[in-house]
Amino acid sequence: MAEELDEDLFSGGGGKSPRNLKQALLQQEISEEDIPKGEVEYIHDVPLKLIAQIGTVEKTMREVLNLKTGHVIEFDKVVGEPMDVFIGGRLMCRGEIVVVNERYGIRISEVVRADDSARFSQQ
Repeated sequence: MAEELDEDLFSGGGGKSPRNLKQALLQQEISEEDIPKGEVEYIHDVPLKLIAQIGTVEKTMREVLNLKTGHVIEFDKVVGEPMDVFIGGRLMCRGEIVVVNERYGIRISEVVRADDSARFSQQ
């Protein structure tokens, strides 16, 4: 693999600072063989945070500050409606809540396409 990128390329120290990473790579004479192609198995073990969202609701600061033990917050989804699962802030799938060994889980019922995910995450 190519040598580490020169810190001066990004800090502006000593020479001209490149405008982007591509220019920095060109200055370091990194060949195309150094860039992985095809299978990307090396990223399969990267940890991701999955967030299951049961619903959303808007409250004023006054309402939030007045919350007490026993208060109920009503969300926009109804019982039995699929829950949304987000990865990296994007909607990736939907599913139903299940209990597995006394813990909550989600049984996936729908995987959302990438183009649909971008549309949902902006709402």
